[in-house]
Amino acid sequence: MRLVSRNGRDHTKRFRDLVAALEALKPATFTLDGEVAVFDEELISRFEWLRHLNHGDLATPPLYMAFDLLRLEDKDYRPGPLKVRRKALERLVKGQTLILPARRLSPNGFAAWTEVVHRGWEGMVGKDPESPYVAGRSLKWLKVKQPDYRVEERGWDAKKS
Repeated sequence: MRLVSRNGRDHTKRFRDLVAALEALKPATFTLDGEVAVFDEELISRFEWLRHLNHGDLATPPLYMAFDLLRLEDKDYRPGPLKVRRKALERLVKGQTLILPARRLSPNGFAAWTEVVHRGWEGMVGKDPESPYVAGRSLKWLKVKQPDYRVEERGWDAKKS
C-alpha cells in the first residue's frame, strides 16, 4: 500500500493509520483517487493544517476522502460511468471510519452551490454521472471555488497491489 501525492511524493509513512485502514480493505488490489483531509470543529476541511498537524485543533484525525475508484482487482473502472464507479467505491469503503467517500451534494447545481456557500466550504466539484474517469482537467468535471478562498490544493492517490 502506498499513499502518493499528485506530484509523486510518498506519504505512506506520514499517514500510517490511513495506510493501515486502506490495507485492511478487501479485495487486495485497488486504486483510488482521493485526498487526505483534516477537519475543524465546524467540519470544514483545512488542507493547510496537513503541513503541521496540531492535533489539538482537529475535530477529526486525518481521513482519506475517496473521490473515485479507478481499479478493483483486475477490473479497470475508468472507462465506465461515474455512477457505476461511485457505487463500487461506496461498497469498497462501507463501514470504514478513516476512509470515506467524498460527500455528495444535490444534483441541482444551484442547490449544491447554495449549500457550499452557506457552509463556508472552499468549493465543489461537479461531475457528469455518465462520464468515464478523466485524469487532469476536463469538461467532464469542473472544480468551482468560492472567490478569495485561499487554501492550497492537495491531491492524494491510494494504490494497493
